[in-house]
Amino acid sequence: MVAQSSERTPAQRLLEVLGPVDQFHNQEDLGDFGMPTRSSMEDMLDPVAHTDPSRRVGPLEKIHVFWFAGMSCDGCTVSVTGAQSPSVESLLLGAHPGLPQVVLHHPVVNVESGPKYMRPHELAVQGKLDAPYAIVLEGSITDETIALETGGYWAGQGEEPWGPDGAMRTVTTDEWIARLAPGAAASIAIGTCATWGGIPSADGNPTGAMSMMDFLGKDYRSAFGLPVVNVPGCAPIGDNFTETVAAILYFLQGYGPLPEFDDLGRPAWLFGETVHRHCVRGAYYEEGSYAEEFGDKECLVEIGCWGPVVNCNITSRGAINHAGGCMNAGGACIGCTMPGFPDKFTPFYKTPPGSKVSTTASRLLGGVIRPMRLYTNAHLNREVRWDLHKQTPSGWAREKSEPTTLSEIGHKFYDKFRRSTDTGKNTKTPAWGKRDEWTTKREPATEARLPGGERRDSGGE
Repeated sequence: MVAQSSERTPAQRLLEVLGPVDQFHNQEDLGDFGMPTRSSMEDMLDPVAHTDPSRRVGPLEKIHVFWFAGMSCDGCTVSVTGAQSPSVESLLLGAHPGLPQVVLHHPVVNVESGPKYMRPHELAVQGKLDAPYAIVLEGSITDETIALETGGYWAGQGEEPWGPDGAMRTVTTDEWIARLAPGAAASIAIGTCATWGGIPSADGNPTGAMSMMDFLGKDYRSAFGLPVVNVPGCAPIGDNFTETVAAILYFLQGYGPLPEFDDLGRPAWLFGETVHRHCVRGAYYEEGSYAEEFGDKECLVEIGCWGPVVNCNITSRGAINHAGGCMNAGGACIGCTMPGFPDKFTPFYKTPPGSKVSTTASRLLGGVIRPMRLYTNAHLNREVRWDLHKQTPSGWAREKSEPTTLSEIGHKFYDKFRRSTDTGKNTKTPAWGKRDEWTTKREPATEARLPGGERRDSGGE
């Protein structure tokens, strides 16, 4: 951890209070406790994972990923398990060419528990782990110094003999992050709680909740020189996270430069556009058509959608496997990917004050554009042949009236204007559709010879 600022970070203040540690569990005394399968998840996956060193095409054969949960609902974990490109399973099995195998240490996913589960964490703290490691935080970090004042804690993950005289005490998520972050190859925050503080840090909270970036400070750099990487969302799109992880791993493997991140540490290729720009309801906004209640098909801005000012790709990528997503499924955007969430977006499902100007202007313009488009749409929904015959040969349109003379005159002027730049407009033969075809007069004349050699015209009587 680079400490260029004179002001101590929350992580530094916490470690000053707790002090260094040098005692750890005696694994020999534990026996099979916490090992129902008598093997770790890493040992179980090794026989089927692509871990053959002869096939390695980069310096890293594997990388440990320590997953921590702070003030969290576990929604980020649920989202990531549904990721498809790449999937968690393919990362764990080392199935991607060039990528190291990911050895995941997750308090819910892993089969081992208790001190056996914490063993790799202890090795990482001691600098004795057999491969580089990264840390992932789900949920916001609390200010554990507040809880320590009364002898308590906010969010714990395991026990270690780090108390007075080697007594067992709960180790908080904050402490693990503070001790492991300096040696991590990368530190990744997943979900809005971890990236910006989220709901646990809302006004009035008693925990002093904050993001990983706030906790480690602006001068933090990982062992490989990376600031904190942020993948926001409540919950985030699983593919956004696994794709970002894969991109970072390719960088760590030496296959190319670090992909572009914005000034807040978000993957720029995923959060560079607003929700509105790719929203399936965006055209309704342009035409000044707005939903009046949930379930309507039109733009949701006037019932509380913040999509025009929120950075997120949910409308173009979908929630899981390119399906679903807030606006795609009829839900208004409440800004859950943004640093200002939730305080700056409340009250939810109310018309944002700033949208009044744009929606009023859109209504004025849309009042002209929408009828013009419907007028042109009606013309383009007809074959040229139907215009010539003055009828639509569809049983579904028996009661539908044909275009009026005024409408036909208008479209003729429009077609003339449309073809004004057509390089073939001056040809001697008029384009099909600009002349009466033979079908409007009579059947074409066909010639046949009689047995005596005479010609017979069958074109009409």
